[in-house]
Amino acid sequence: MDTSKFITAYCLKTKEKNVPMHNAVVSKTSRGGYIAKGDDGKGNKMSAILGEAKALQAIKDKVAKQDF
Repeated sequence: MDTSKFITAYCLKTKEKNVPMHNAVVSKTSRGGYIAKGDDGKGNKMSAILGEAKALQAIKDKVAKQDF
């Protein structure tokens, strides 16, 4: 799979930047923003705040599942 389309985030446990997020699920926050939650492939949980365009593009590319 092409990793350039993955949502990237900061992993708090390993302190790595731009780690591709696996099993991502995009949901809406209470204030109308978008958040992606997933893991780094090793079981470490990650989350990232996204803009509307990037969130909808990730869902369209089937990189993330929709939860709203």
